Amino acid sequence: MDAVGIEALNVYAGVAVIDVHDLFVGRGLEVARIDNIQQSQRSIGLGFEDPVTNAVNAAHPIIERLTPEELVKIEMVIVSTESGVDYSKSISSYVHKYLNLPNTCRFLEVKQACYAATGALQMALGYIASGMSPGAKALVIATDVSLVDARAEYAEPSTGFGAAAILISDNPQILRVDYGAFGVHAYETMDSARPLPSADIADVDKSLFAYLDCLTNSFNNYKQRVDGVDIVKSFGQLCMHTPFAGLVQAAHRKIMRQENIIDANFVAEDFNKRVEPSLVYPKKVGNLCSGSIYLALASVLDNSPLDEPTRVGLFSYGSGCSSEFYSGVMTKHSKEVASSYQLKQSLARRTKLSFQQYEELLPDNLQSIVPQVSRQINISTYEKFLPAGRPKLLALSNIQDYYRSYEWI
Repeated sequence: MDAVGIEALNVYAGVAVIDVHDLFVGRGLEVARIDNIQQSQRSIGLGFEDPVTNAVNAAHPIIERLTPEELVKIEMVIVSTESGVDYSKSISSYVHKYLNLPNTCRFLEVKQACYAATGALQMALGYIASGMSPGAKALVIATDVSLVDARAEYAEPSTGFGAAAILISDNPQILRVDYGAFGVHAYETMDSARPLPSADIADVDKSLFAYLDCLTNSFNNYKQRVDGVDIVKSFGQLCMHTPFAGLVQAAHRKIMRQENIIDANFVAEDFNKRVEPSLVYPKKVGNLCSGSIYLALASVLDNSPLDEPTRVGLFSYGSGCSSEFYSGVMTKHSKEVASSYQLKQSLARRTKLSFQQYEELLPDNLQSIVPQVSRQINISTYEKFLPAGRPKLLALSNIQDYYRSYEWI
């Protein structure tokens, strides 16, 4: 098969947002440290949003554009999440229902912290490239709800909300993935975990060191598989999992130093040219967990010129830990297709919350994946936060005997 990769990419980042400066002041955090994380805004969920609504709201604009003949070609739906709502059935079952996908479709849920979507993407690419079902497509959706409040301290302002949806096919209009060009690195480490659906735990220092270690080792493995790789010359853009932009800048410095590039001015200029475009949207949304790297990719597409075919190097990391460095090629057409989903406009029209409003909404957000026998959601309570000009959204309406029901609003 000549080419496989990403046919379509869309990100849903919620309809509400708080300025990080307001969050720092409200929490009594040291405002000078905003420069360390380089975050400007944080998306926040409303009481009718959960991992299912995020996933559907990210994927729905993609599905709407498909013809009936194209829709029936979706043979696989994989949802990656740390925020499952059932220990048995997958979120994919709800997603499949509310996207009206064909019954001739496999669906499942995968989990490996922030790496899982890339693992799912590689599984889907393998299925498409095998040719066992000519013309088949696969839908991969990364969706999560982060469980942070004041207890998270400086991690709270950089934590995001939303989902990224990726359509994989042999018509890669967004990204033609380089065949066989990947490097992986994984090992067991307890740098973060979610032992309960209402609690995250993290060893911040261990997690940061694991991230940096995985970047250098997955890139080393990539170089073993791909001849003649040069960190500067081989990639026109670099795109990394982005817990916060400050870490990505540190990672760029580390990989450059590993490759014996130590001129400080050159490294700074290289960062601005090849990495900064990937950080424009993450700085306005926060960490989307396994959707983070694909928010960064959407940011590259919208914020770099791409006047000629450009190879992008992508680094995906998930705590625990698993990582991968892979690559693909974008074009001017990729940029045009990506911009048609109007992510820039969606981020701009989010409703800005005061710190008081944020605190009032946060408890509902933190309860969104906690198992409940029954719950009725009064969606009208949140209407004042819904921005004008938004597309229709899927909303959680009630839970009865643990079963979740949704409606379009």
